[in-house]
Amino acid sequence: MSWSVPAFRLLADGAAIWVASGVLTAGLLLPANDVVRACQDAAIAAGIWAVASIGGLIASAAVILGIPLSHLAEHASIAGELTQVRALAISVVLTAVLAVVLSGVRTTRGARIALALTALALIPPLLTGHGAIERTTIWSVTATTSLVIHVFAATAWIGGLAGVLRYARTRAAVERFSTLALTCAIAIGLTGLLTAEIHLGGRADGWALITQWVTTGYGALVFAKTVAFAALVYVGWRHRQSTLPSLATGNPAAFRRLAIGELLLMAATVGLAVALSRTP
Repeated sequence: MSWSVPAFRLLADGAAIWVASGVLTAGLLLPANDVVRACQDAAIAAGIWAVASIGGLIASAAVILGIPLSHLAEHASIAGELTQVRALAISVVLTAVLAVVLSGVRTTRGARIALALTALALIPPLLTGHGAIERTTIWSVTATTSLVIHVFAATAWIGGLAGVLRYARTRAAVERFSTLALTCAIAIGLTGLLTAEIHLGGRADGWALITQWVTTGYGALVFAKTVAFAALVYVGWRHRQSTLPSLATGNPAAFRRLAIGELLLMAATVGLAVALSRTP
């Protein structure tokens, strides 16, 4: 049963990125007359996100309580008191509302409202992670805030690239996204380093990040994610240097090839992030 928790988390994260690809592209990169298709796709993804959140809620409750699914109904009141379950229940409600809202979006303004709702739906599960264990400490607040910014930036970066690749492969859209991606990359780098260092014990034992990269499982995953992030930054630099000029000449093939490779690397990074969230 424990395997199902990260599986549902991975499905929910993938659906959230799919939603972001539609609403971010529709709200910021597409002309008004192209908004509907992106938002309809995002509505489907929001429904999948809601279902994955329900699955994660049920699986998490069973795993935390240490009981089989067949007995979960008997312990529903106890499960309802669990912080993780309450957070996922909020996510279920928000994602279901998001799916309904997106199904009716026809304008850029509506897409931007859906984008804000998407950001709101990302938050609840993040409040029960590593950084939220000791909620009264300044380090806990800092780590949780850093994690929220980190996830926002990563979702915007991955979702934005997927949206540009699917809906808006014009030079103007890619240039606007390139600026957004640079901002996201800076935010991801800074918040990722801060969150990892706090979790690895820098606040108590000195700056432990470097040594614990090779002495703990969590540190090894941080290192792998850092390597993947560095590769993504390099690919982004290549976009600016080579693919934008190719798009200007009316040749989108170079951008498409590089973007697909970048998305595959991003998918691996999301997998590492899920593993990191499950590693003590």
